[in-house]
Parts: sequence; C-alpha cells; structure tokens
Amino acid sequence: MKSVIITGANRGIGLDAAIAFAGAGYKVFATMRNPEKADALRKKIKEESLNISVSAMDVNSDESVSRSINSIIQENGHIDVLVNNAGIERHGSIEELTISDFKSVMETNFFGVIRCIKGVLPIMRNQRKGCIINIASVSGKIATSPLGAYAASKFALEAISEALAMEVKPFNIRVGIVEPGIINTDMARDISYGGNSIYPHVNRFGGLFIASLRTPTPSTLVADKILEIAESETWILRHPVGPDAKPFLDWRASMTDEEWINRSAANDEEWFGAIERDFGLNARPA
Repeated sequence: MKSVIITGANRGIGLDAAIAFAGAGYKVFATMRNPEKADALRKKIKEESLNISVSAMDVNSDESVSRSINSIIQENGHIDVLVNNAGIERHGSIEELTISDFKSVMETNFFGVIRCIKGVLPIMRNQRKGCIINIASVSGKIATSPLGAYAASKFALEAISEALAMEVKPFNIRVGIVEPGIINTDMARDISYGGNSIYPHVNRFGGLFIASLRTPTPSTLVADKILEIAESETWILRHPVGPDAKPFLDWRASMTDEEWINRSAANDEEWFGAIERDFGLNARPA
C-alpha cells in the first residue's frame, strides 16, 4: 500500500488532501501541531472508515519532525509521498509588521518544509523513488502588499523546491510545487478590510479577497490536484491551481517590474478600477 505524510492536515487543504489520498487507497499519516483540533478529520475518518492515522508534528521543531517521521518509518517501513502543506500567514505593511511576524512565517512556511524534506529524503533515496509536493501559492511568484512577509516565504519555498528537484531527480524522486490562487480557506478569509494602517494597500487588497470569496473556490480542488500529481508520475515542477491562479500569474507577467510597482502604488480609485477591468471583481469597500 502506498503511503503519504501530510502536514497541517487538521483543516482546509491538508484535511481535504488526507481524505482524497485515503479515498485513493493510500495509508495516510495526517500530521499537525495540535491533534486535539482535528475533530472534523476524526469525524470523517469514523464516518467513512478511512485509513488515516492522526499524529502530532510541529514543523517548527527539529525534534518533533524527527520523532514523528522516524515513528512513521518504523511503523510503515516506507514513504511514497510527502505533502508539505502546513503554513501560516501574517499580513500588514513591512513597516508595521513586527520582526517576530516575519520570523514566524519563515519558520513554518520555509524552514518547516526543509525539516520535513530532510526527514524523508534518506528513505526516499534508498527506495530510489518518492514524490515531494510543496504547497506554495501564486504569492510565490507575485509580491504584493500587504502580503510581503507571506510572499517572501513562498518565494523562498519556490526557490528551494527548484533546487531540490535538480538534486533528487537522479534518485527518481519527483518534486512538485502547487500554486493555488485565492482558495476558500480560513487563511484567505482572514485577509480582509480593517485596521488603521497608514498604507492603503493593507485594506484594499483585502477587498480583492472578499470579492473573490463571494464565489469561493473550494480547497478540495487543490487536494485533487495534489493527488493527481502524486498519481500521475509527472515531472512537471509547477502547478497553478484554481480559476484565478493562471490569470493572476499572467497579470503579473504582462507588466514590467516598474509597471507592476506603479500599478500597485496607484491611488485607490485607479487600483480598484484596474481590478474591476482586469478581473471583473468589485473589490471596493461595501
């Protein structure tokens, strides 16, 4: 039986991925920082008799990651797929976010992924097969305010994933980067209007999320793509997911760096007008 480790599996994309892999016949090791918060997943496991094991793993801790992965290897003997899904988000202007905010985002979204990769690589190399899927974001290719800290972590994740793919291909280990657009998750819903920032971007970009989530894209769409990558044997590195993912990437690619900065630095009326013109979304405050 194929096996998969999924981080951050207590909700959202991670929860749906665990269910998708179990439905496809995998032995699923669903890990998370606080298993006591996995009520929704446990309910699904019970209702559908899913082959999912729930366990604690804090990707911010060397010791926790090592202990958890070693335990899984001892129990299962092999690991076919690692899905690095655990992530956090802090939004705000660079001036107004704290250094602790920046450090916490990088610790989970970047260093946490590296810890897990280093944990599974020895066994995958010995097996001479494996698949590592890192959940990035269109923010890994597009820097915007107020998502500077989050984008920085995802840019870093994109870079390390590309380097990793070069290193492990001779060992028949595949690497995939999943780049979701705006997905209906708790994290996306947290980016909204509010606050007293001196920077207009902090509020108006929240309007884009609010407008997009009026017709929400479910996290099951991302989960299905993750499973598809694992099952397909594809060597394609990057996988945009969601109806707005490629349009967002194309939007950024259509402009020079200077045009992008000027667009983002425009006044509110110009910016909201561009969003409505380019995406058909009314992101203005209600």
